[in-house]
Amino acid sequence: MYVRRLAVIAVWLAIAVAGAVFGGSVYDRTQSVETLPAGAPAAVAQDRLDAVAPEGERVVAVISGRDVGAIGLIDSVTRTAFEIRAIPGVAEVEDSYTTGTRKISTDNRSSLVSVELKPGLSDDEALRVADQVSAALRRIDASEILVGGELLAEREFGDQAVRDAAVGESVALVCVALLLIVLLGGLGAGLLPLAAALGAVAATLLTLTGLARLLPVSEYAVNVVTLLGIGLAVDYSLLMIARFQQERSADPGASPADLIERTVATAGRAVLVSGAAVAAALVGLFAFGDPLLSAMAMGGALVVVLATAAGLTLVPALIATAHRRIPARSRWRRRGPGLLARLAGFAQRRPRAVALTTAAGLLALSAPLFFVEFANSDVRVLPRSSEARQAYEATQQKFADPPKQPLTVVVEAGPEQPGIPELFAAMEGLPGVSDVYVRSELPPGVSVADVVPSGAADSREAQQLVTALRALDAPAPVLVAGPAAELTDARRSVAERLPVALTIIVLATGALLFALTRSVVVPVKAIAMNLLTLLATMGVLVAVFQWGWGASVLNFEPWGALDLTTPLLLFVFAFGLSMDYEVFLLARIKEEWDRRTATDAAANDRAVLAGITAAGPVVTTAALAIGIVFLGFVLGGLVAVKEIGVGMAVAVLLDVTVVRGLLLPATMSLLGRWNWWRPGLTTPAPAPRIPVG
Repeated sequence: MYVRRLAVIAVWLAIAVAGAVFGGSVYDRTQSVETLPAGAPAAVAQDRLDAVAPEGERVVAVISGRDVGAIGLIDSVTRTAFEIRAIPGVAEVEDSYTTGTRKISTDNRSSLVSVELKPGLSDDEALRVADQVSAALRRIDASEILVGGELLAEREFGDQAVRDAAVGESVALVCVALLLIVLLGGLGAGLLPLAAALGAVAATLLTLTGLARLLPVSEYAVNVVTLLGIGLAVDYSLLMIARFQQERSADPGASPADLIERTVATAGRAVLVSGAAVAAALVGLFAFGDPLLSAMAMGGALVVVLATAAGLTLVPALIATAHRRIPARSRWRRRGPGLLARLAGFAQRRPRAVALTTAAGLLALSAPLFFVEFANSDVRVLPRSSEARQAYEATQQKFADPPKQPLTVVVEAGPEQPGIPELFAAMEGLPGVSDVYVRSELPPGVSVADVVPSGAADSREAQQLVTALRALDAPAPVLVAGPAAELTDARRSVAERLPVALTIIVLATGALLFALTRSVVVPVKAIAMNLLTLLATMGVLVAVFQWGWGASVLNFEPWGALDLTTPLLLFVFAFGLSMDYEVFLLARIKEEWDRRTATDAAANDRAVLAGITAAGPVVTTAALAIGIVFLGFVLGGLVAVKEIGVGMAVAVLLDVTVVRGLLLPATMSLLGRWNWWRPGLTTPAPAPRIPVG
């Protein structure tokens, strides 16, 4: 990297330019990704329903501001309804004046217009027709017109995701740049990690743009990927710069080439192990078989590989080029022991009390998990300014019988066959059923009924209704589709596949930590502490986003649940980043342990304190920087993205202060030399030195 530094920088510069020019088009290629694994009962039911009774997308408009009986309004709505019926691609229009369906609000100041598009339209065609319909609806002579529907809400979600990414990345990069310039002691040193982050993210966007031609890529995945890429690249850059400064301080007469070689041979090994640990955590997402999570895993794995590559190639090349601009000692090392070193010293003086107190505190923070509710994100996660959300809320609040998303039951038998009328009668008698509408004009050999839940479409009662419908004694196979069915199947799939994902992640990260430390105890303890961090973080998220604690500060409105994907993504990302800091610290602790003969009982404590003192400032700065990155995404409007941003910031804060500063040194002090035990080692002793970290 020293000899070929200019060539390496030139290659990464070309990648960054290509990513800036072409990578941004990935947002134009993103699409909505299914949230159910292939073969899920609700997905099978929906496919069957689309085959026998296809329905098009709907555009819904709430017309408000005038008395619904005003002649001018009636004429305007009537004229517009006939105009919309003439638009190619429109299947049906329902309103209060030209059809027999009365859709009037309780205060007689609003009416509802529902437009169904023809089935079979592509996404682009449907959006084009929806825009024509929307433009026609807005010409109605009324003071307030809100146009929404699932199709338009999905587009708003994508557009909002792009805006959130732009705002979040801009604010995060500026704040992180200022922080790094101050802490690293100079403009050149401070901007170096940002250059690595931009290179990794640009390369990821460029790769995703190519993959989007072959595989579905979610706009949500792009947001999370850029967030993770910036954080990892900054972390790895800080570790490399700090080690270079330490090597130069220890040997002022060494040549830059020798210093770079030592830096990559030590800190570079920690970067490689850390990147492998984060990638292994992401691989666990594939075990869920969820298309959305798989898209996240794909993007996340890409950015981890590229951030690691940047840390091992671009960062050393930049250090080699700008080493004269890197101060001999950063400001984090000019003020005595860092925060983690002071916390570690405190924990080692009273390890038992600290270990019990911190573990109990983390468990207390996780208590809200007993009351957690999970649901699939819908229009309610859009910001209050979203027209699609306003239209949805207006239909729910202004009308006595607002439109509801029913559970649709498909029975593989004709309505004339014995037992089918009795089956539909049994459905009407189930708890939580408001109405049952049997459809007509279907192909022979199939029956379809829309079962309307009495409560919300994805409520716990609606999910229980799905189970009851599937358990009915039917004369033919019964399939159930609808929001509650999808949520029920998604939760069941997660519960069934979670052990497999956990096994993959735990075994992979445990093996990597064993290779790093040559200990069995240290990896097991590290995984247990990471799980404690995750449980506490999830408890905080329940209190904030489900219960609404601090909602006004974070500028969102709670909708009574967490997105079902949040704990899975948070588990993988937070687990991976926790392993990041664990590797940074353990690598130095192991190095200090290997330097000692361990003939006295205090050798372990001295090694732990020395390792944390050496690596602690890097970890603290990295955590502060990545915390700013995550909090940058809290500024966005999507609640699902806010959940990830707040969750990651909380996880990093707890991990670096409570877990790494207190629980890690306390437990290592309690275990003493047994920290380094492995099978076949009867008396714990230092292993042969491995130059890591």
